[in-house]
Amino acid sequence: MLDWLLQKLPEAYRTKARDYLVLTRMDRPIGALLLLWPTWWALWLAASDFPPVKLLVIFTVGVFAMRAAGCAINDFADRKLDPQVARTAGRPLASGRVTPREALIIFASLLVLSFVLVLFTNALTIKLSFVGAALAAIYPFTKRYTHLPQVVLGAAFGWSIPMAFAAVSNAVPPVGWLLFIANILWSVIYDTQYAMVDRDDDLKAGAKSTAILFGDADLPILGILMATFLLAMLFVGQRASLGWPYWLSLVAAAGQFGHQLWKIRTRERDACLTAFRNNNWLGMVLWIGIVLALALR
Repeated sequence: MLDWLLQKLPEAYRTKARDYLVLTRMDRPIGALLLLWPTWWALWLAASDFPPVKLLVIFTVGVFAMRAAGCAINDFADRKLDPQVARTAGRPLASGRVTPREALIIFASLLVLSFVLVLFTNALTIKLSFVGAALAAIYPFTKRYTHLPQVVLGAAFGWSIPMAFAAVSNAVPPVGWLLFIANILWSVIYDTQYAMVDRDDDLKAGAKSTAILFGDADLPILGILMATFLLAMLFVGQRASLGWPYWLSLVAAAGQFGHQLWKIRTRERDACLTAFRNNNWLGMVLWIGIVLALALR
């Protein structure tokens, strides 16, 4: 896909442009989608209907820009760690195809783009955006100091939720913060599954993660986190007075979680990666449930 998009660029620029796109994971949109679904959950709940088109465009573009920025700063922070991990050794920064300075320039440029987008909202959303930028910048460095970088990732990925409520209604109601907490739980779930893929390499390299912290208890702990997330989303549905389509989507999400746990029961790398990717569909199912429940009021 990237090669097709870049085919009209002069040969001299094509390779470097491709490396920049790979650095920002434009070839792997699932990370952006995992950030997009909670943002859309929040926009629809805040508006109690289809959200204003302007805000929908701003937040959708902002999601992709901030995720790309996060990937650039993540690879900058991991530039000495990634070469030691089989899955990440070929990344542009780890392999030397992109310099650390270039990665920082891309990160800063994407932050500026995201901030420009936020300027078209309101004062409260602009103030909240500074917290989001700080979380995005801090997250990649937390894996050196704590086994809970997935929690920080959840806060960074989920900060678009209070921002979305602020942009729509100029306030963040309790249901917005409840949804934010639920998203942190969900992020810990799918990023732990992702970290299980690299657990052996991370142990050798000295990196930290919830997959390492949970150890042999990873599966039961993931099961508890899944149940807690579903409970939090049940409370979201109650507070938002959502109807039967949402409850049906919540049942479907529970089924997907069960499938994920069964899939990773042997802790094989490919199975853990498949379970991680399945969360994209889970996020979409919950969004569809919210949209239909609001539409049928």
